[in-house]
Amino acid sequence: MNILKTTVLMTVLTLLLVWLGEALAGPRGAWMFLVIAAVMNLFSYWFSDKMVLAMYRAKPIPREQAPELYQIVEGLAQRSGTPVPPIYLVPSDSPNAFATGRNPKHAVVAVTQGILRLLHRDELEAVLAHELGHVRNRDILIGSIVATIASAITLISRAAMWGAMLGGGGGRRDRGGNPLALLLAMIVAPIAAVIVQLAISRTREFAADSTGALPCGKPLALASALRKLERGATAVPMTNASPATAHQFIVNPLRGASLAGLFSTHPRTDDRVARLEDLARSMGQLGGPLH
Repeated sequence: MNILKTTVLMTVLTLLLVWLGEALAGPRGAWMFLVIAAVMNLFSYWFSDKMVLAMYRAKPIPREQAPELYQIVEGLAQRSGTPVPPIYLVPSDSPNAFATGRNPKHAVVAVTQGILRLLHRDELEAVLAHELGHVRNRDILIGSIVATIASAITLISRAAMWGAMLGGGGGRRDRGGNPLALLLAMIVAPIAAVIVQLAISRTREFAADSTGALPCGKPLALASALRKLERGATAVPMTNASPATAHQFIVNPLRGASLAGLFSTHPRTDDRVARLEDLARSMGQLGGPLH
């Protein structure tokens, strides 16, 4: 069901870009923007991981600098049946982690300096299991493509709106089109793109929590880590975080940093913890009835 939902939402996102192109330049614009969407998808497939790592100044961690971290990742990869990914360090005191790449063979896991100081071993292992869950579910590619298309819709809408305001032309308006339809597209398309992006991100976070907790066997450790990370990200937000890539982190890195933090790319931590507690009960690790 999650795969079907994600496929439908990604299709909606592509159609939004095509609709925006049609509103700006008619049928020719629709076809042009469909081609643009295809090119962006190919670009995201090959280069999204390098872009994200460069954006956050992430560097490979030498094994001798973090032997325990390597032991955890290698053990999790073996239990989950995924290749061992390279491990990168993000120079930030904000506690967080993310995975990126185009497939399990070309995945990367990155952690911040803050998360290494905040979490104990079981919690860190649970967080890394969550990120490897994203790798197994191939969420890392989906997230990169969604971020690229959503960002393009927003940028194109803003450029068209400023162009119309400054008298630089109004798309189809110059050829007898409906200026109200163009205005509607410029306003609705970026809002709808954000909503679709959030829906996909939240769906995949729940799935990664479950996928990661099973091979790790520590759903309560992940629940504890999520609580700590939410408090830590609120107290020390990642000032250089981009809304376009916020969904790739295990918790929203924008919390408390700006109004962008109000539009959370993640489910409520309480909801994630409740699901993890249910999973722990099903595994006999927590008493009380399932709800």
